[in-house]
Amino acid sequence: MLIPHPAVLRKLVDEYEALLAEEAETGRGWAGPRAQDLAYTLCVTTGTRDVRRALEAAHRLLAAGSADHHFRPTATPVAD
Repeated sequence: MLIPHPAVLRKLVDEYEALLAEEAETGRGWAGPRAQDLAYTLCVTTGTRDVRRALEAAHRLLAAGSADHHFRPTATPVAD
């Protein structure tokens, strides 16, 4: 299983949760296009199909990564 880089995962989670909080404050009650894009990306990144499960998985991965000082993602960028 590929493990997303913690910095990338943290950014996705933070941005998604900030958008949800903003949408709750404005009372829109629906996810805008950016929130939908982030939800999809979180699902793909965590290997899930539901954004709630994606957030749970992301939080678990981030907690495990902060506890593991030798965290190394299994995927490395490929040079063009």
